[in-house]
Amino acid sequence: MADISRRQFLRGNFSGRQTVLRPPWALAEAAFASVCTRCSDCINACPQHILVLDEEARPTVDFGRGECTFCGKCVEACQPRALQKREGAPPWQLKAQIQNNCLARSNVVCRACGDACPAQAIRFRPALMAAARPEVDESLCTGCGACCSPCPAQAIRLA
Repeated sequence: MADISRRQFLRGNFSGRQTVLRPPWALAEAAFASVCTRCSDCINACPQHILVLDEEARPTVDFGRGECTFCGKCVEACQPRALQKREGAPPWQLKAQIQNNCLARSNVVCRACGDACPAQAIRFRPALMAAARPEVDESLCTGCGACCSPCPAQAIRLA
């Protein structure tokens, strides 16, 4: 097995490869990589401070730092236009996914993700003799990531 970081191990990323989450309204990955100049203007413009550099010095989203408010400041700052707001199009197709290491799925009462969700996309289904189980309503989920940071088990992924 290749050497992986503690964070990768705890998040279940044993291959060492991660899905790269680009800022909202990013072009498709190949186009983004060819257009992005790595200037960091989008990172500096983000009021939520959730944009960070990946291994290739391109911007990526770290939901461990907070949520995206879709303010569009990163798009405004992007001079090479690797980020482009498209009229009527959502910023991305990301949706919250609750992993098996969720505390509620282990019968521990926890509602941190549901409490943090501004769209109220995470509901809890009552279970007989067990903790209520979280479910994501994908029609309501905006992919903002507000549910990720407060999760004590880091059991929420956006994909």
